[in-house]
Amino acid sequence: MSATVPLLQADDAVRIAHVRAPRWVSHPAAGAAHDAMRLLLERPPSLRPRGLLLAGPYHNGKTMIAERFAVEHLRVAEQQKVWVIQTREGAGLSHFYASILSGLRAPQAAGWRSLARAGDQVDHLLERLKPRLLIFDEFHSALRGRREDVKAIFSFLRRIARVHDISPVLVGEIAIYDAVHDTDEMGSRFDTILIPRWAYDEDFATLLDSLEVSLPLANASDLSREPLAKIIHDLSEGLIGEVIEIVTRAAVAAISRGEDRITGATLSDLGYVPLSRRRNSALRHEMT
Repeated sequence: MSATVPLLQADDAVRIAHVRAPRWVSHPAAGAAHDAMRLLLERPPSLRPRGLLLAGPYHNGKTMIAERFAVEHLRVAEQQKVWVIQTREGAGLSHFYASILSGLRAPQAAGWRSLARAGDQVDHLLERLKPRLLIFDEFHSALRGRREDVKAIFSFLRRIARVHDISPVLVGEIAIYDAVHDTDEMGSRFDTILIPRWAYDEDFATLLDSLEVSLPLANASDLSREPLAKIIHDLSEGLIGEVIEIVTRAAVAAISRGEDRITGATLSDLGYVPLSRRRNSALRHEMT
């Protein structure tokens, strides 16, 4: 029995809150990423530990994959070995150190902008916490500076791998793949899991089935069948974040209207504009 069945008797506000709540949807690329991170977590000590790239387009679930792995680790670990670092905007080691100190929940002293002092604090924390994986989300944010700044960050990643036996996991847009493979020295240290756009295929149909099962709607919508599957794929442009947003909005509309199923009319009435066309949307033109 679906876990949403008891919700069918709840009032509309409760069902809509459930639809809007964050949800995890497993899929092949997510499973491959979790398997790769699990191997890094369970590997024996190494003087040259490998790292991992999770690369793909914006709004395609990379952050959710990384955070889900970290949460699952915390549920079973006696000691936290996986930390997620939100990479800050800004060039150079000072911003990168600040990202790490924040991610490790360290108080940032007034003198943290001193590179030497910040570096010492980072080393002290890594020695004390002994993480095995540092997951740098939005890592492309660190690549927007001068070439020398990027080289300094990569040098730092090599050093913490060697000194502290840490496997870095770099999560971000395709630019991180290009930057890492700019030199053989870095490229040889990382494996890559691509999180590509979804093709219109059986895996996409399975994704829609998984989403539909999670919705507290009394009537079947058959999202994975034509024509709804094709409409959702076209509107989402194969991005899982967009798929979830579209289905969420459509389910809320179906509940609010008392229809309890998503139809072609439900999707059409959303007036949803695909991500690639939003810069040229009618709303944008109304502002000029």
